[in-house]
Amino acid sequence: MPPRHDAPPPGALAERRRVPRIAPLGQEAPAALEPSLQQLKAQTRRPGEASFFFFDHHFQHNAVKVLPGEYFVAREQLTIMTVLGSCIAACLWDSRMRVGGMNHFMLPEGDSADISGRYGSYAMELLINEMMKLGARRETLQAKIFGGAQVMHNFTTLNVGERNTRFVQDYLATERIPVVSEDVLDIHPRKVVFFPVTGKAMVKRLAHTHPESLTQELRGNAATVVRATSGGSVDLF
Repeated sequence: MPPRHDAPPPGALAERRRVPRIAPLGQEAPAALEPSLQQLKAQTRRPGEASFFFFDHHFQHNAVKVLPGEYFVAREQLTIMTVLGSCIAACLWDSRMRVGGMNHFMLPEGDSADISGRYGSYAMELLINEMMKLGARRETLQAKIFGGAQVMHNFTTLNVGERNTRFVQDYLATERIPVVSEDVLDIHPRKVVFFPVTGKAMVKRLAHTHPESLTQELRGNAATVVRATSGGSVDLF
């Protein structure tokens, strides 16, 4: 039988199947897959995108570590983690598309000629734009924010943690992205783990760099974290 003139050329159906589906409003995105470490490490990464991949034995998932000035966005089953002092990590999530991402910035703003993920003004726009490339929409984003601690004595006069915290809170308010939970300020460094498909975040208070300044009110106990994060999915681990 001669080939039909309206039939697609060989390979067209395969190409069509590789195009990612974007769920219409009101529908969920397709089920997330879990890429292998080899697949994650083999992918070409954009400037500023985190690229340190490893297997997290605690959570039994492949993971990526976001370093200062970096970001990572995904809709696959993996964990995104970082460690914070006075820096801020914003975790954004789109529940419709089940896309999530995290950044890690060090200061609110830098020189206008210095475009870098180290600065919040650039790091936030970069994170949002990369999420939108995967189908997220600004109007359906929600945020969880972490960090901004005063972890060193000589940071007291600079108020780096407070400035970072105020910046991210004001930025998200201006963009009308609701902050559903936060664990910020205080004196404790934090380890943060974020699950981009479910939007769940977990935080661990770490040992601080000036234990002689501890007071009973500043101890990073479970009750303090629960009060700071009430109303959002943030758990201790």
